[in-house]
Amino acid sequence: MKGVPVALVVALVVQTIGGLVWAGGAAARISALEGKVAQQALVAERLARLEAQGEAMRASLERIERQLEGGKR
Repeated sequence: MKGVPVALVVALVVQTIGGLVWAGGAAARISALEGKVAQQALVAERLARLEAQGEAMRASLERIERQLEGGKR
């Protein structure tokens, strides 16, 4: 390291440390986002089930209404 100035070595070390800190923060943010996505997947699945149940209830109600209308005539 005869021809390498100390300031250059210090600058490289500081930049390397900064890069590692940034990468650690990015990993934490990615982990938090993955957790949120997993929760949203569960909510989406529950919502799909509720929609299917609503459609089944609507079909049952229409069938009951048709039967009631047929019985009145």
